[in-house]
Amino acid sequence: MTAEPIVNARDIVALKRRDKLFSRIADLYGDPPNWHRRPGFVALCHIILEQQVSIDSAKAHFAKLRSYMPSFSPAAILELSDEEMRLCQISRQKASYLRALSEAVVGKRLLFSELGRQDLSLTREQLIAVKGIGRWTADIYSMFCLQAKDIFPLGDIAVMSAAIELHPGNARDDIERISERWKPYRSLAAYYLWHYYLCERGRLA
Repeated sequence: MTAEPIVNARDIVALKRRDKLFSRIADLYGDPPNWHRRPGFVALCHIILEQQVSIDSAKAHFAKLRSYMPSFSPAAILELSDEEMRLCQISRQKASYLRALSEAVVGKRLLFSELGRQDLSLTREQLIAVKGIGRWTADIYSMFCLQAKDIFPLGDIAVMSAAIELHPGNARDDIERISERWKPYRSLAAYYLWHYYLCERGRLA
């Protein structure tokens, strides 16, 4: 696991030298916070619940689920019935994803202790092998939980919306190309874009 946070003084200076865009964002709203979540099962469940819904909705559903169970663990998830999942506002699809993850952990097909100690592509491959985990979920876990330094989450609506707002007339493929200049600090670039997106909409980061 990378010990150094994504948002650090040295990388901020280096990224701003590569692209003045990030100095512009900092002038408007300051540098972004270093979003971080403790690695492991709980965090990955939370990220799964954030798929294709608002952050506030996912947070509420996660809180209901967490308060419902005496302990938040793979075994506890597997004991929940469909009705109990619905009581926690977990959709049938998301419930199946949480169960698939729980089964992978219980069966030791996914070992959180190994993630982040290996090549990023292998970490992504192991995560995506679990039903319900796609590229976005793997990227967000790697960034927020493992502090992986060079990820640009092309599947994230907020990041892409901010990037397009700041590069008028450009499409998704153009943003992917533009992001190449931000290597090896693309995670930091994404944090700036999230920060800009939230601040522009009055949702302080």
